[in-house]
Amino acid sequence: MLTLYGFPNSRSARIRWGLEEIGLDYDYVKVNLASPSGPGEDFLRINPGGKVPAIDDEGLVLTESAAILTYLADRYAPGTMYPAAGTRERAVATQWCFFILTELEQPLWTLAKHKFALPKERRVPEIRETAAWEFARACRAFASGLGEREVLAGDNFSFVDLLATHTLAWGRAARLPLGHDNLERYADRHLQRPAWLKVMELDAE
Repeated sequence: MLTLYGFPNSRSARIRWGLEEIGLDYDYVKVNLASPSGPGEDFLRINPGGKVPAIDDEGLVLTESAAILTYLADRYAPGTMYPAAGTRERAVATQWCFFILTELEQPLWTLAKHKFALPKERRVPEIRETAAWEFARACRAFASGLGEREVLAGDNFSFVDLLATHTLAWGRAARLPLGHDNLERYADRHLQRPAWLKVMELDAE
């Protein structure tokens, strides 16, 4: 059985959401990232970087949320939760995936690092203004590219929408305005999916 290593209110929620969308059975191992001593040696053997999410699928260990989602879609929901390889839709989905990771998420992670993730002596509180500006610029580009479509690639919700929606929700949690009505509608719609609502319940336990 697949094992997901995660922690509440982290990128591991993306993988839990994806697994619930697919309906795949899995074990969940909570990694105590809040511990002063770190995640522990057992987990560092899974991911030497000490970050979640990570999965172990019958001996295949993967880290990085977008890579894990792509693998899960290709193996367990081919052609449904991520467009099939070689198609125009797959190319568009991959383009958006890279945009989300490098442009939309990047300033949010910068904020998080300088708020709590980095050692105190390495934090620069003044970075917030620049990161907020970067997020607003990325949202503007996203809103323009999305237009009035309900999904980013193809005709149905896919893991690239999951990735985008989770990142927009992260922005809201960081109290950064999305700034565009179509992004608000897009996020609100997908955050009502039953699989996501279940993840919220599970993470609250």
